[in-house]
Amino acid sequence: MSAQPIPQRAVKTRRIAFSYPTGGLDRHYVQGDLVMSHAVAVLSAMFPEGEDFFIRSVKHYQDKITDPELKKQVRGFIGQEVTHGREHRALNDRLREMGYPTRLVDRFAHNLLIRTDRIVPKRFQLAVTAALEHYTATVAERLLTSPEAQELLGETEVRSMLLWHALEESEHKSVAFDVYRHTGGSERLRIFTMYLVNALFFPIVIIFTAISLLGDRATYNPRRLVRSIAALRHSPFLARVVVEHLRAYNHNGFHPDDVDATALLDSWRTELFGEQGVLTDHLK
Repeated sequence: MSAQPIPQRAVKTRRIAFSYPTGGLDRHYVQGDLVMSHAVAVLSAMFPEGEDFFIRSVKHYQDKITDPELKKQVRGFIGQEVTHGREHRALNDRLREMGYPTRLVDRFAHNLLIRTDRIVPKRFQLAVTAALEHYTATVAERLLTSPEAQELLGETEVRSMLLWHALEESEHKSVAFDVYRHTGGSERLRIFTMYLVNALFFPIVIIFTAISLLGDRATYNPRRLVRSIAALRHSPFLARVVVEHLRAYNHNGFHPDDVDATALLDSWRTELFGEQGVLTDHLK
């Protein structure tokens, strides 16, 4: 597919920091939900190494980008991902102190992605990045559009951090995809890669969530465990719209901008970082 001119997008690196004081989080910080608290911890533990992998895969093609707008967006993408990795490491340290096996998950992700770096072609690595960026953007936009999803996170610092992360994931959702397409990536490889990512990602998350749960005394309360598992049926993150959005990636001619999030992003930038923004005081 020939490279198309890249539209202007705001991909801004924000200097921001969050804090998680001892005792500042409940053990099951996702509104007391057992399974969701462990699942979010597992995903958070995967992010730092994942963000580093995304940066490496995009930077490899940085010198091959000729579109000046895409060059600018890549710089913003890298800056945002560096900050995401740093802030998730801080959260993961706090979660580990609370008993979540974030270090175990982090080491697994590190070993998996370092091996991928060594043995997998760079084009395929970029295709993996584009596929996983579609995952993160889909979940991010679900969080930003669903009051039920936001309610799950209560009013904690974790909620603030994840809303910021979601905003930036949606802001840069097209960057890795456009780098892939702009530098000659094929539709066939892109779609095949997403099928492979689907086959690996969910089992990995499920297995590590189960391992994390086994280390939690609350898991051995049958009533609580069954109630938490049953609640997954109604999770806003497992709704049909999320599944359909993920599947759309497998269509020929798909582009992340097919779902226009312009108004959504404008609203959340004002909510979080406007003159009266709730996270303005977190900016350095």
